[in-house]
Amino acid sequence: MSHAATNWAIQQRGLKPATKIVLWHLGDRHNPDFGCFPTQARLAEDAEMSISALNDHLATLEDLGLTHRIRAHNPHSHRRLPTRYILGFEQGFPQKPSLENGDGFVEIMEENDTPSPETTDGAISGFPDVPSPDFAQSHLRNPEYNLVREPLTKPVKEEEDAQAREIDFDHFFSELLKALGIDPNGILPAWWQGWPAKAHVRRWIDNLGLTEDWIIETATETRRDHPAPPDGPKALGRAMERAAKRDAQLAAASAKAPTGKRQPKRTEGTRPSADELAAFYADMVNSDRFLPANTISNTIRDAMLSRGLVTPERLRARGVH
Repeated sequence: MSHAATNWAIQQRGLKPATKIVLWHLGDRHNPDFGCFPTQARLAEDAEMSISALNDHLATLEDLGLTHRIRAHNPHSHRRLPTRYILGFEQGFPQKPSLENGDGFVEIMEENDTPSPETTDGAISGFPDVPSPDFAQSHLRNPEYNLVREPLTKPVKEEEDAQAREIDFDHFFSELLKALGIDPNGILPAWWQGWPAKAHVRRWIDNLGLTEDWIIETATETRRDHPAPPDGPKALGRAMERAAKRDAQLAAASAKAPTGKRQPKRTEGTRPSADELAAFYADMVNSDRFLPANTISNTIRDAMLSRGLVTPERLRARGVH
C-alpha cells in the first residue's frame, strides 16, 4: 500500500465513481519499491465488479492519461506475464506512446524474474496462453453486455388480421342497425353507442352460436311485431335466445334423420315429436355448452326425467329446477 498513490488517486477529479474506485484500488495495491502488479481477478474483487467491467474502467483511465499499462511476455514460453500499472504521479510516467509499437514501452521479463512481490500469477484476459510477443493490441476481453440494441418487431400479421376482423364486425354491426331501423351514419341512440353494445352483440355469436346472417334475420323479424327500434341489444336478448333454440332444434332433427335414403321434406309448421324434443334438450343439459336462462320448461324437464335422459343432479347443476 502506498499513501502517496491513494492520496493522488483521491485528488483526481471528473471521474465516474466506479472508475475512481478502480483508480483508488490501483493506488492501494501500489508498492513504492516494486510498483503495481495486481491481477485482474484481485482488482475485480477489490472493486466489486466483473472483470469485463474492470477492463472498461482500466481502458478509460489509460485514455485519460492517469495510468499506463506495461504488458509483458516471457520470451521463451510466450506466456503473458502480470501487467504492470504505472500511475500518473510516478517518475518516468510515459507522456507519449512509443514510436516503436504505438502502445508505450514494453518490458520483456525473464522467466525467473519476480515481477510481483505478492503473486506470480499471469494476467487474466480470457485469451489464449500463447499470444504474439510483438502484439501491441489490447488483450482485454469483450464486455459482458451487448451495446447493440436490436429493434423489437411487432407481430404485424396478427395485428393486421385483428384489424380486418374488427372492420368486418363493424360492417355487420352497421347492417344490424339498418335492419332495426337505425341509421348507422347518424346519431345513434344511447343504448347502441360505444363498445358495450358491440360486446353484447358479440355474445350472441360467441355464446349462443348464432351467425351474423341469422342475427340480422331475427332482428328483421322483431320489427314485424315491434316497429319501433329496440332500446339497446338487451331488448333483443329473448328473441336471440329463441333463435338459438330453433337453430339447435333443427340441428338435432337433421342429426337424427336416417342417412340411408332420402326423407320427404317436412312440411312447414310440423312440430318435432315429444321424444325428439326431450332428446334435444337432454343433449344441451348434459353438455357443457351455454344454456340460456329459461330454456328448459317444466314440461321438457319432466319429459327428460321420465325417459331417463338426465338426472336431477345434472339439472340442478345446470340451473334447471
